[in-house]
Amino acid sequence: MQLFYNPHIDFSAKQFVFPPDESKHIVRVLRKTEGDVLHITNGKGYLFEAEIMEPDQKRCKARIISQTKAVPKRFKLHMVVAPTKMNDRFEWFLEKATEIGVDEITPIICDHSERKVIKLDRMERVLQSAMKQSLQTVLPQINPPITASEFLASDLDGQKFIAHCMEEEKMEFKRKLIPDTDVTILIGPEGDFSRNEVDLAKEKGFVPISLGNTRLRTETAAIVACTLVAMINN
Repeated sequence: MQLFYNPHIDFSAKQFVFPPDESKHIVRVLRKTEGDVLHITNGKGYLFEAEIMEPDQKRCKARIISQTKAVPKRFKLHMVVAPTKMNDRFEWFLEKATEIGVDEITPIICDHSERKVIKLDRMERVLQSAMKQSLQTVLPQINPPITASEFLASDLDGQKFIAHCMEEEKMEFKRKLIPDTDVTILIGPEGDFSRNEVDLAKEKGFVPISLGNTRLRTETAAIVACTLVAMINN
C-alpha cells in the first residue's frame, strides 16, 4: 500500500482532487487508472480509500469509498531534543522517531548547543515522508525551537525525564517508565546540558535517567528513549 497525505481532507469528504505533483506521480509513475484504489491520510488518524474517477496528470480526481479512524494511543510521547550540529543527523532522528511512534517533538536550544537554527518546513517534510513510508495516519507535531529555560518554564503533565552525561545518581530509564502514561524526555546537545539546565530541570520535576553504560550521540540517545517507551507500552 502506498499512502498519500493531505491535511485538508476530512470525514465529510465525498470526492478528492490530488494536487498537480501527486496527480502526475499517480498517473505517470504509478500508472494508476480509472477504478484503481488509493489510500490517503490527513495526519489526524483518518485513513481514506479513494477510487480514481478521472486519472488526469494535472488533476487526478477520486471518489471516497471508505474511511477508518485509528484507535487513539493511551499515552503521548513528547521528545524535547537539541538539534545536532550536522542537520542530517537530526533529520535521521525525526524519521526514525516517527516510525517508532513519537507524538510531539520540540527542538530546544541549550547553553552548549552548536546549532541554534532549524528549518521547520524541511523538518515537517521529513515527518510527512516518514509517516507515509511507515503507513501511519497520525503526523507528529513539531514545535518551533525554544530555549531550554523557556521550555522548562512551561507546565507539563505525566512523567518527565532528563538524560544527561554528568556524574551523579540517575535512574535506569526503563525501570521508571509507567505504561499508558504521558512521557516527556529531554535530550541535550553534543556538549551535554549545562549544570544550570540540569538543576533547573530537576527543580521542575524532571528525573535524571540513564540510557545505558555507554555515551550516546544526541540522536542515538533520543531513538533509544523512543524505543524503550514504545516497548513498555506494547
